[in-house]
Amino acid sequence: MSIVVTAASGNLGRLTVEALLTRGVPASEIVATSRDISRIKDFADRGVEVRRADFAEPDSLPAAFEGVDKLLLISTTTPSERVANHRRAIDAAVVAGASLVAFTSMLHADTSTTSLAPTHRATEEYVRERLPSVMLRNGWYLENYTDRLPQVLRGGALVGAAGQGRISAATRADYADAAAVVLTTEGHDGTAYELGGDEAFTLTQLAAAISAATGKRIGYTDLPVDEFARVLVDAGVPAELAHVLADADRAMSHDEMFTDSGDLRRLIGRPTTTPAEAIAAALR
Repeated sequence: MSIVVTAASGNLGRLTVEALLTRGVPASEIVATSRDISRIKDFADRGVEVRRADFAEPDSLPAAFEGVDKLLLISTTTPSERVANHRRAIDAAVVAGASLVAFTSMLHADTSTTSLAPTHRATEEYVRERLPSVMLRNGWYLENYTDRLPQVLRGGALVGAAGQGRISAATRADYADAAAVVLTTEGHDGTAYELGGDEAFTLTQLAAAISAATGKRIGYTDLPVDEFARVLVDAGVPAELAHVLADADRAMSHDEMFTDSGDLRRLIGRPTTTPAEAIAAALR
């Protein structure tokens, strides 16, 4: 029986496979799936079983999930297709006899007002009705900000629409470690973990942290939601994604991306990566 990780060619999936290996799971007991297996050939070279899985092609899923014990279902990226794709994967996991599905949902999925929330809520409800399951309600990624550092430094400002809302962001590696823990230990069925970084921050505070790390004066410019969406589009972000991101900032302004649950720290058994640490790593 195997641990199956979907979307293993993506950032979170790849890090989760690495975290499983670090925790001592034999490579032969890990199945990494992707729509394009050429992107995960390096895992096959290390003994991980690599299989093709495309949620839009249900016929690809029985072979991909064969022998599954625990499945990490990583949320897909296209909101309009997300629920249908997730349901196909969950149905295939049922047929394959999975003992547990861990789903990467979003922080406060049951109460969030973001445009992202309904698809996550629908998936949570669907999987709970069909299989033992655990919800990994991941908060915002620190990489959502550190990946933008070159543009922030060029422009001299961090731009957003989050007001003074508190954000409990963590790195993808932190969330991947939590997923690996859940997949390799018992007692998680029926739990919804609210996952976020230990050190919450406002975007004003994040701009100050960037200033401290770079020696360059960086301020935070808070914009109306629609204006922030236009800025993102002008920067090359696809319109649909730009509106999703701007709406997420709107929710952040009401602390919807804040948690003090401590769930992430407890799962991974260490403090989460701080914003200052993430900024320093990105600047190296």
